[in-house]
Amino acid sequence: MPGSVITFYSFKGGVGRSFTLANVALLLARWGYSVLCVDWDLEAPGLNYYFQDMLSSPPESGVIDLVDDFTTDPDGPLVDRTISLIGVGALDLLAAGRADARYSERVQAADWDGLYKRRFGDFLERHRDAWLARYDYVLIDSRTGVSDTGGICTAQLPDRLVLVTVPNMQSIRGVVDIATRAAAARDGLPYDRSRLSALPVLSRLDTNELERAESWHRRFLEEALPLYRNWLDVGVSAEVVSRLTTVPYSAYWSLGEQLPAAAETEPTPDQITYPLETIAALVAQGFDRTDLLGENRDAYVTRVRERNREFSHEVLVSANRPTMELAETLAKALAERGVRAERSLSGDRSLIPRAEAEARHLCLVVDGKLTRWQEAEVELFLHRTIGQDRRVIPILTETANPEELPGFIANLRYVRMSQSRGADEVAKAVVDQVLKRVPLVDQGDADFPGLLAKVSAARLPEALWALIDELVGELLSVVGSGDAVLAAEIADEIAAVITPRPRRSTVPRTPAPRDTVGAIEWAIRVLNARVINKRE
Repeated sequence: MPGSVITFYSFKGGVGRSFTLANVALLLARWGYSVLCVDWDLEAPGLNYYFQDMLSSPPESGVIDLVDDFTTDPDGPLVDRTISLIGVGALDLLAAGRADARYSERVQAADWDGLYKRRFGDFLERHRDAWLARYDYVLIDSRTGVSDTGGICTAQLPDRLVLVTVPNMQSIRGVVDIATRAAAARDGLPYDRSRLSALPVLSRLDTNELERAESWHRRFLEEALPLYRNWLDVGVSAEVVSRLTTVPYSAYWSLGEQLPAAAETEPTPDQITYPLETIAALVAQGFDRTDLLGENRDAYVTRVRERNREFSHEVLVSANRPTMELAETLAKALAERGVRAERSLSGDRSLIPRAEAEARHLCLVVDGKLTRWQEAEVELFLHRTIGQDRRVIPILTETANPEELPGFIANLRYVRMSQSRGADEVAKAVVDQVLKRVPLVDQGDADFPGLLAKVSAARLPEALWALIDELVGELLSVVGSGDAVLAAEIADEIAAVITPRPRRSTVPRTPAPRDTVGAIEWAIRVLNARVINKRE
């Protein structure tokens, strides 16, 4: 899947744009994404200062050298001028250029209008394609104000914009105006691009002056509100998102080029990395799933932060004391199917908060009534993993009634465990859920393949095999239509036909005819077939 280009833009300098970009880049790299930072603020470069400790040596080339590359051979092989940063995952930097005596002269000599007349835009498209094939996210640090290179960064290259502004009207209205100009300019480009979305970020808001800060936040929201409308979920307030992404003023972090995201690994709402994490999560999810952001910010961030997380177990099988032996059997059956599984005691208070941290999925064995400890365990797991690709799978014994479960558990896809459906079958059903596989034909709790296997092995009077052929065809048709009640009735009829009875007749019994065996084998394959549920 190709990556995305996000431009960080500010109308004025000194608003924290490079600071925001550098920290977002670090967070994305820490979360397992490959990231390229591009310093396109050619007149006032300095993105490399934030990564000083991660550079093995000063940049020898950069964006300005792309001009020379184009001038020398516009159709030649692309020169890779990125440098890899040390000790932070897949994070690379394309600096503005080598900081030598000739740098300013080279920048001033660049004739952008002339370059574009000679198809420099197409040359940049080749670089853009190469970056997107290599990185999940390309973050561009754009020059401030309205400039010759501004359109490159705000209209041609990006998929989305992050507009950083401080609480003053010239800065706020400047970014809103640029977003409008960029959208209009984009429509005139000869390149295929989706609609340009923009996230406005209020930066350096001094909350020590609470009343004034609130006043400026309202003014910011009034001006920037139109920018939220083409991507924010209709059920989510722009005010909520703007508060979650407002970067507060911090005297400590304002001194020097610092990366609080490197120090605040588990940020609280009062720390500056907290809104930076929210911005990074929005970038990682393409400004999407904002319904979840409005409902639960921490779950929204965790959804991307835990993307590449390694769990000690794939499935945790939780049970109360009377069913611990059953849980142990199920855990072993899962292990035999290649799933890392462990059992735990539902009543152990120390394990309840650890369940979501130790295993990707939770299997809850319910025997009879659900205990209050089990209910608390599931509720906490669901709350902490909302929005993530993780699930709770109730395992109900024969004495458990799904209608008596709390609504938030009863609505989950449960698996029935019984004398006729042992640990191996249950483990198979659990693996199907973990891998998002669903039966091609829904069978509910019934074991129709097992019944048909018994039919295939039966010996019956020849006249009854015609009846079996008819019933097997009806069963497959009814199961496919989703009529579970009628399917159960037909299955009962089939079971009654093959049930051994005392012999009172001399009518010979014969094995299943070849055509019947073939029909049964095909029906079993259909009933056992699994497909990936892409909607989950």
